[in-house]
Amino acid sequence: MFHQTKLKTFVLLAILVGLIIYTMNGSYFGRELVVEVAILAILAISVDMVSGYGGMVSLCHGAIFGLGAYAYAAVNVLMGGPPALAVVAAIVAAFTFGFAVGAVTSRTRGIFFIMATLAFGQMIYVMIFDSKSLGGDDGMWGLTRLDLSAIGVNLESGVQFAIFSVLCIGLTYVVAALILRSAFGRTFSGIHENEDRMRALGTPVWKFKALAFGLSGSLAGIAGALAAQHTMFVSPELVIWTFSGEVLIVVILGGLGTLVGPVLGAVVMVFLKHEISNITTYWHMIIGILLIITVMAGGRGIYGGLEQYLARRAAKAAPASGAKTDA
Repeated sequence: MFHQTKLKTFVLLAILVGLIIYTMNGSYFGRELVVEVAILAILAISVDMVSGYGGMVSLCHGAIFGLGAYAYAAVNVLMGGPPALAVVAAIVAAFTFGFAVGAVTSRTRGIFFIMATLAFGQMIYVMIFDSKSLGGDDGMWGLTRLDLSAIGVNLESGVQFAIFSVLCIGLTYVVAALILRSAFGRTFSGIHENEDRMRALGTPVWKFKALAFGLSGSLAGIAGALAAQHTMFVSPELVIWTFSGEVLIVVILGGLGTLVGPVLGAVVMVFLKHEISNITTYWHMIIGILLIITVMAGGRGIYGGLEQYLARRAAKAAPASGAKTDA
């Protein structure tokens, strides 16, 4: 069950403020890294929502992300719609597909669920790759960004777009936290703990799973719409299944079932990848070793390890404080 602790709030705010400061004082390439972090963090939050709290380990969120990006492009470029309408289309398309995947796979578990989501992801990839109207393997270009000039924000500016992306992380986190703290979220977590018992109590398990996957998909759609605006170009590479695997690595690295851990994992992944790739082309191996160490250390991830360390320190300090009081 999800609990918003003071430590989670502190870590999240520290990351958001740090990224904004880095954006305002960094170079053009630094701002690009910040946007990359934001997109990956939002997608990781959406994955952790169903994987960490519902046990639904997904390999199709990369496809849902790409579907959101393509929905944005289709409305914006093919239909000539405004970017605001395109964002809504991205969220709706991602929610609809996510709900469908959740409904169809609701009775599968473990490896069978993972493979089913992978199959759905591959299906979307093939459909987009073979679609001439969506540009096929050439993709689509000429996308435009949201017009927020009414509130004095120019998203054509690299700095302002990067800050906007960081704020989207905070908004996505709040939405996911509210969902998980609601009665719906508690029931969804209960299904993860004991699905058979919840079904015996009369809970429509498939509806909860489908809706949770759909809501998670809508958050992935936000990441897709942001990615489409970032490059103003979409291609089938956005839908490839290996991206789903990368997002799962980020979630595990940061801390599965913590919600804030995936944000931390995205920051570490993007900046570490950048630094290591400047030294060697074998940065994948370094990331792999780091992931192995994280899993072997207990599988709590970076945030989970930090949480455990602080809890141990507090436990050691409590007896010492009690002894001084008695004296």
